[in-house]
Amino acid sequence: MGYPRRSPLRCLVGVALLVLFCDPGAGKQEPCQTCRNLVFNIHKGIEKTAGLNFGGGNTAWEEEKLSKYETSETRFLEVIESACDKSDFECNVMVEANDEHLENWWLKRQKENPDLFQWLCMDTLQLCCPEGTFGPDCASCPGGAELPCSGNGKCNGDGTRSGTGRCDCYPSYGGPICMDCAIGYYEHERTESHLVCSECHKACSKCVGPDNDQCILCRKGWLLHDHKCIDIDECGTELDRCKSNQFCVNTDGSYECRDCDKSCIGCMGSGPARCKKCNVGYYRDGAKCLDIDECDTELPKCKGSNEECVNTQGSYNCVCQKGFSRIGGMCRRDKTEDDAEKGLFEDITDDEIVVLQQMFFGVVICALATLAAKGDMVFTAIFIGAVAAMAGYWFSEKSDRVLDSFMKGR
Repeated sequence: MGYPRRSPLRCLVGVALLVLFCDPGAGKQEPCQTCRNLVFNIHKGIEKTAGLNFGGGNTAWEEEKLSKYETSETRFLEVIESACDKSDFECNVMVEANDEHLENWWLKRQKENPDLFQWLCMDTLQLCCPEGTFGPDCASCPGGAELPCSGNGKCNGDGTRSGTGRCDCYPSYGGPICMDCAIGYYEHERTESHLVCSECHKACSKCVGPDNDQCILCRKGWLLHDHKCIDIDECGTELDRCKSNQFCVNTDGSYECRDCDKSCIGCMGSGPARCKKCNVGYYRDGAKCLDIDECDTELPKCKGSNEECVNTQGSYNCVCQKGFSRIGGMCRRDKTEDDAEKGLFEDITDDEIVVLQQMFFGVVICALATLAAKGDMVFTAIFIGAVAAMAGYWFSEKSDRVLDSFMKGR
């Protein structure tokens, strides 16, 4: 018997199958778990619709002529439509592939098979097994179906038609059926069917009790002596794998490599007093390697104009003096508001005034001599040369200021 619910669902299932086909890694959920979730949601839908009716204007007539809502196909449709989330591809595929089984159970087999999980997932679809069993034939898990893995672990594939059946033991337990203690644990209590494992001392991999003197075997990094596990000091032995500019620090059962102080080339420990040799930029003062102040010398380290030396750990830097900034590799004076307002001759020095006066008098004399010679070319050339010399000196020393004032109209 069919029922009108297929068009939207078929589209969704088609998309699901396309995604699964294009992406083999999609949909990793175990089929038994998908079936289990479907049955759970169907039962939720049955509970949600309990006590409802057709919702029409004449419910009594509908139930008399059609059927009781409780067992009707209408109710079944409402339950199935809400059994899977739209994003749950595996669930929707399972519903579409098994709609006849679900409808058959709802209309004909529900009374004699009230356990839908048993009827659908285990007996009909054969996706699941009883608890304590696994695999295609539902074989018993190690340790028996009643108490798989001795109750101290989980059987791989338990309750499904897949899995290896191997016991994945809980922490502190081991062995094929989880009836042994794991490494680092000892038997605190044991009976034929019960085992309690407690943790050994941190140095022991096998022991008979919790104390350090009850060890049988030691963990890596420890040495057994008189039933005690003694820490091995790896530092200074062939076990020490630290680099040349590191030093070794022993720890319980192991060791650490830490970097030497930057004043050292090789070291025997932490700090500048444990250096084997001082690094470049440092000098030895007693036991310590101290920083050399490269700026504290008679000859300046920084040769550039308006530069000053700043000492750093193991070296130094050349920086511009206060009020200067490095532009194009040179330290140039920072522009200020006061500088912007000054004219061409506002900050001329006394020495520059003397030179300008001497040049001016030289130019005047050359001019007078030129006039006395009535424009003789020799004196004219001398006059032009003097003017050019004065201008060259002036512009070479004051070029930046002249250009700046010229651009500002001063």
